[in-house]
Amino acid sequence: MCCEDLVCARCAGPVAEARCPSCRSARDSMHHASFTITPQLLIAVVAVLLMLALLAAHHG
Repeated sequence: MCCEDLVCARCAGPVAEARCPSCRSARDSMHHASFTITPQLLIAVVAVLLMLALLAAHHG
């Protein structure tokens, strides 16, 4: 979701304009780049590493 589509309940302005502290907080939390490891990502990484290990053992 993009903050340009949201309207602040406190000041009734677009959240993207950050007119009030609530808008600024909402905008910052939506644009905060955080990397989270999901279980699906963890399983995919382990599977890839296992396949690489098997390939290395087979060729070595």
